[in-house]
Amino acid sequence: MVLLDGFERRDIATAGARIRVAIGGEGPPMLLLHGFPQTHVMWHRVAPRLAERYTVVAADLRGYGDSAKPATTPNHMPYSKSAMAADQVEVMRALGFSRFFLVGHDRGGRVAHRLALDHPEAVAAMSVLDIAPTWRMYKDTTKEFATAYYHWFFLIQPHPFPETLIGHDPEFYLRWGMNRSPRGIDGFAPEALAEYIRCFRDPATIHATCEDYRAAASIDLAHDEMDMATRIACPLLVLWGRFGVIERCFDALAAWRERAAEVSGRALDCGHYIPEEAPDALLDELGRFFDGRRI
Repeated sequence: MVLLDGFERRDIATAGARIRVAIGGEGPPMLLLHGFPQTHVMWHRVAPRLAERYTVVAADLRGYGDSAKPATTPNHMPYSKSAMAADQVEVMRALGFSRFFLVGHDRGGRVAHRLALDHPEAVAAMSVLDIAPTWRMYKDTTKEFATAYYHWFFLIQPHPFPETLIGHDPEFYLRWGMNRSPRGIDGFAPEALAEYIRCFRDPATIHATCEDYRAAASIDLAHDEMDMATRIACPLLVLWGRFGVIERCFDALAAWRERAAEVSGRALDCGHYIPEEAPDALLDELGRFFDGRRI
């Protein structure tokens, strides 16, 4: 089975990277951004149905999947959420969409947050999946959170420490992390899992994803602190897994109401990987939130 069969794959050059996208459907544009350690394929259980009423653009973030892995810098700016957000705005403009709907899971949600702050004119409405704002999560770190999200503190260690350890057996690292979802590794489509493993075996991907997390713990926090007085202007839907870390360790709605003017949302009966664990519930929520809105 070819995941996202019928979607057109395209590489789009931005000022800082080359971004792989899958495009399908027709209607108002909707950009989908994936999380770690995945690719745009993670949307395979929801994107075809969204494409029945939206023009869906599912992108690989820079550093992930088949997108480019630019060289980094000492301050990690090439993997800042600001740089990653700029990629996606350029991608959508290249496709003819200056304004669009936006859905981001995990790392993609953090890119979406920055995109809505840096480019408010581009986002008509937005949903983030299973995250609280990065600044709030670091500020409110507890033993329970640090234990469950140990990778936040492992991946930010200086190069080449985490890259070397992960690179010894990247498939084991990926499978071990994803097996912690409620249904375990069997909850993922074999074809999707094979795609994640294919991409994650690339040492450049391992390094780039570490840089994503290093940026989150440094330059991204500086950007967030500079923008504390700025709130996301568009309507925001927040969804998270009832059996995940966000539910146990954070008040997601309260945290996002600190950063956005109009917030709604709830927990879904799943873990972290919402688009793959609870696609029907997710589609229902996205439909209620986005359907009928104007770009």
